[in-house]
Amino acid sequence: MPGHVFGRGAGPLPVAARGDGCTIIDADGKRYLDGSGGAAVSCLGHSDPDVRAAIHAQLDRIAFAHTGFFSSEAAEGLADRLAANAPEGIGKVYLLSGGSEAVEAAIKLARQYFLEIGQPERRHRIARRQSYHGNTLGALAAGGNAWRREKYQPLLVETHHIAPCFEYHFCDAGESAVDYGQRVADELEKEIERLGPETVMAFIAEPVVGATAGAVPAVEGYFKHIREICDRHGVLLILDEVMCGMGRTGTLFACEQDGIAPDIVTIAKGLGAGYAPIGAMLCSDAIYDAIAGGSGSFQHGHTYHGHPLAAAAGKAVLDAILDRDLLPQVRARGDTLEAALNGIFGQHPHVGDIRGRGLFRGIELVEDRATKTSFDPARKLHAKIKAAAMAEGLICYPAGGTVDGRLGDHVLLAPPFIITDAQIDELVGKLGRAIDAALAA
Repeated sequence: MPGHVFGRGAGPLPVAARGDGCTIIDADGKRYLDGSGGAAVSCLGHSDPDVRAAIHAQLDRIAFAHTGFFSSEAAEGLADRLAANAPEGIGKVYLLSGGSEAVEAAIKLARQYFLEIGQPERRHRIARRQSYHGNTLGALAAGGNAWRREKYQPLLVETHHIAPCFEYHFCDAGESAVDYGQRVADELEKEIERLGPETVMAFIAEPVVGATAGAVPAVEGYFKHIREICDRHGVLLILDEVMCGMGRTGTLFACEQDGIAPDIVTIAKGLGAGYAPIGAMLCSDAIYDAIAGGSGSFQHGHTYHGHPLAAAAGKAVLDAILDRDLLPQVRARGDTLEAALNGIFGQHPHVGDIRGRGLFRGIELVEDRATKTSFDPARKLHAKIKAAAMAEGLICYPAGGTVDGRLGDHVLLAPPFIITDAQIDELVGKLGRAIDAALAA
């Protein structure tokens, strides 16, 4: 008999009863290897003793104090450590409860910044097609995920979208990766000039595109060119690292590998590692100083932002990532996962691309490798892969609409940073059987 939980889908789901490292155990005792960290969340697995101890200790002190009246040691400690390890120029941390909240805050901050410095005409935001920035209306409008936007289109604030940097599908024959990156980055400048440079406030992008396209990194030089264009026109660069940040790609902030620093960056998911709902919007000292020296406060806020219990969890997660030297481990295990995926799927007739960085990897399924032709969306291959993987005892993150919002199927993998080589072999073996079962269905 169905219960009263309003779930994500129509069918019943197994009940998660217990966590054990990289494994979730349901109420019937079945074990599932968490090959995607849920949605790139559980970077420390499901039973980290240090994070649990930090949460218990904070609960014994104080669980909640409204940020209209108090700060907390937990929030101050987390902000200090994030700022100390943030990209150059980023010095202020605004703690929230998740990724969508962080993106909403980033967009509103960009607007208020230009009001504070006397440029109220700057209002336009530019993003990329095949991006995802969250599910609240402002964040959804910024994103270019066609399927998620479709039902709510009449409610979405205008956002201007340019091409993604998606080498596998859109690099021309004979065009080098670097030339391709420069070409698609130049679309930003053309759009800024079309709208009028004095009217554009921000460009938002994921350094490595996550859920919508399946771990697609930008080509070399792309983001450096993007940074130059933004600087030339006085446009703020917002990087959305909600999914790809906090060590997921092998550096604490994904943009480190692109050699740039943003004006604003959003993080979540791996920041709390699933132990508490937490996200953050980090901004440059220059942006903060403009507001502090102007109206004096950011006109924004949520009841639970800066929550002490969540901040204590986030601080413990960040300490674990940095103090246990997990970043080199992510890079090494990422290489192991990439090799294992290539070993199983490198010559698979229906795997067109294996991509990603660190422990953030995507596999794209195609009907024909030579032409990169996608499967018929009516086949719902990604949904069949998810079901087959769950039957195998594997959690992965398949999705459709990879190419343009309608065509394409991919599987996103983002296992915990603590995954072992043996578990990587288990993951790839189970995924191989699941994909073959889905293709045969």
